[in-house]
Amino acid sequence: MTTEEQLTMPIEVGQLIGRVEQYKQGGYRLVQIGCTKIGEVYEINYSFDKDFVFRNLRITVTGDTEVPSISGMYWGAFVYENEMHDLFGIQVRGMNIDFKGNFIRTSIKFPFGAAIPKGEQP
Repeated sequence: MTTEEQLTMPIEVGQLIGRVEQYKQGGYRLVQIGCTKIGEVYEINYSFDKDFVFRNLRITVTGDTEVPSISGMYWGAFVYENEMHDLFGIQVRGMNIDFKGNFIRTSIKFPFGAAIPKGEQP
């Protein structure tokens, strides 16, 4: 059995929308958006697929970085984006459906985040 090579491309937050537009125009589907806290930063991975070939974009942000929503191109991305906000405290700008911190209810606000983002109440 052969294993397909997985390409992960690190990009800057400002490049995200343009790169995602390229995947959308190229016929790729959004597979997932995942967030992981690594030390004091957050690694956000966006995975796309076309013809069983995966491509991944990776941005690394701090807790106070505002991330643009891709839900205008991939409507269902709002689920992942609300999850990133509710669990990690990542501020996502422009979601097509924003649950304003009520998508995932937890006993601790932002349980996987380091600190409460500006403007948020504990």
